[in-house]
Amino acid sequence: MRSQFTLRCTVCKSENYRANKNKKLHPERMETKKYCPKCKTQTLHKEKK
Repeated sequence: MRSQFTLRCTVCKSENYRANKNKKLHPERMETKKYCPKCKTQTLHKEKK
C-alpha cells in the first residue's frame, strides 16, 4: 500500500525529490521544508498531484 510521489518546490515549481509513504496511514498530501538547488535556499515542498 506504499506509493511513490514527487515533491515540488512551491517557489520555482521544480521537482526535486522523490519519496514514498503509506497512503492508508497518511492519506493527506505531504508538505515539508527541503533544500531547493535552483532557489539555493530552503523552501516549502509539496506533494505533486
